[in-house]
Amino acid sequence: MTGKVPNLSIVFMAASGVIGFAIPLVLLLYFRIRKKADLLPFFVGAGVMLVFALLLEQGVHGIVLSSPLGEAIRGQIWLYALYGGLMAGLFEETGRFLAFRTILKSRQDNDANALMYGAGHGGFEAAALLGITMINNIAWSITINSGNASVLTGSVPPEARAQVEATIDQLINTAPGTFLLGVVERIFAVTLQLAFSVLVWFAAKNKRCRYLYPVAILMHFVCDAVAVLAQGAGIPAIGVEAIIGLMAAAAVLIAKVVWNRQRAAVSEE
Repeated sequence: MTGKVPNLSIVFMAASGVIGFAIPLVLLLYFRIRKKADLLPFFVGAGVMLVFALLLEQGVHGIVLSSPLGEAIRGQIWLYALYGGLMAGLFEETGRFLAFRTILKSRQDNDANALMYGAGHGGFEAAALLGITMINNIAWSITINSGNASVLTGSVPPEARAQVEATIDQLINTAPGTFLLGVVERIFAVTLQLAFSVLVWFAAKNKRCRYLYPVAILMHFVCDAVAVLAQGAGIPAIGVEAIIGLMAAAAVLIAKVVWNRQRAAVSEE
């Protein structure tokens, strides 16, 4: 393969990677200093994301998507969107609910801990999916630009070579500014994680609000499914991010209404 990754692309990859790692740190400091939240919820949120989304959910994907049913799911974009959205909603919101009902039950006196949990949950995801991905992209780009792309293709089995070559081609031909869209995506994703955390927090805290747990699953499902369908429909990346941004704004409004009502109810008691 010929061609080089533009230097500006590498610069933007580095910037995106730094921001990916900075997001959880900034949120941690903000909610700790400004909102007086505890530190424990942040690390519990990161742990739940790791265990429920990156380990358990991915394990289920490995089983389901490698089966005959998985072939049918991968063959239809709408089935893949429904399946992926449902799994994400079930695993992440269930992990959130269980954490609030067990490890963080004693911290329910401070509602800011819901936001601190969301910072850990979404922040860990930002570091893992944006930060680490950009480090990998930079390493590949340096290898490609040094004329050693064959090292990347020669170190994989023949059946995976086409995918590696496609990745190399993508790094070379993607417009540099596109790598900054990952930052926008992660900001919207973290915003959604904060909103879902508020809903599930009050579902776990108040029996009368248990319905907010399935509501959070449904909202998570819709957001993920719509994003996949939008990409599958060929909508430009910036258009997809605009759609996700609108859904994030709607989720924040819903979470804010729930937050204000719950706080008002406590004040009246």
